[in-house]
Amino acid sequence: MSFARKFIGGLINVIGLMTTFVTFSKPAPRRPLAYAEQHESDEEKQFRRVFQQLAGDDMEVSPAELMNILNKIIGKHGDLKTDGFTIESCRSMVAVMDSDSTGKLGFHEFKYLWNNIKKWQGVYKSYDSDGSGVIGAAELPNAFRAAGFPLSEQLFQMIIRRYSDESGNMDFDNYIGCLVRLDAMCRAFKTLDKDNSGTIKVNVQEWLQLTMYS
Repeated sequence: MSFARKFIGGLINVIGLMTTFVTFSKPAPRRPLAYAEQHESDEEKQFRRVFQQLAGDDMEVSPAELMNILNKIIGKHGDLKTDGFTIESCRSMVAVMDSDSTGKLGFHEFKYLWNNIKKWQGVYKSYDSDGSGVIGAAELPNAFRAAGFPLSEQLFQMIIRRYSDESGNMDFDNYIGCLVRLDAMCRAFKTLDKDNSGTIKVNVQEWLQLTMYS
C-alpha cells in the first residue's frame, strides 16, 4: 500500500501513521517553499509530498477539495455517525483557518487542521460511551473540556442549540465544525488581546471581518 493511501486511511485513526507529527499551537507562518524544504524534518517532508497530491498544482486546498477529502475518509469509518461534511461547513472551516485570506488552505494551515481533527476524533470516540456514533447531551460538556474548551453553561447551551440535533446529540461533522470554529475564535481573541487582560476592543470593521468571514 502506498504511503498516500495509508495517509488517507489514517487521518481519522488516532494510532495511524500521522501520530508522529507535531500539533502546533497555531498554524505556522507561510514561508517560501525553498526555505521550508531546507528546514523540515523527514516526517514533514513526507507530509508535504502527500499534501501536494491532495492539493494539486496550486498547493492549496479549497473548500470543495477539503469536503471531498474529509468525506472520503469518514466514509471508511462506520463507527462515526455523520451526515457528511457539507460544502458550507467546509467553507466555514477554511475561512476560520485562512490566515492570509486566499480562500484556501496552504500547507501549514492544512497541517494544523489535520492534526486537530485527529486529536478531536480521539476525544469524540472516547466520549461516545454507548458506541452510538454520536455524543449525547450528557457527555458533551466533558467532551468539549477534554478537547481543550471548558465552556460556561450559557455558552455551552448556545452551542448545543446551534450544533446538536433536537435530542441534544452531536454527530461527528458538527462536533469537528464547532471545535474548528472555537479554536479559531480563541486564537483570534488571543492575537487581539495584546496585553493579556482578557478583554479586547474592536471597531466595527474588525468585528465584521471576524464574524462575516468565518
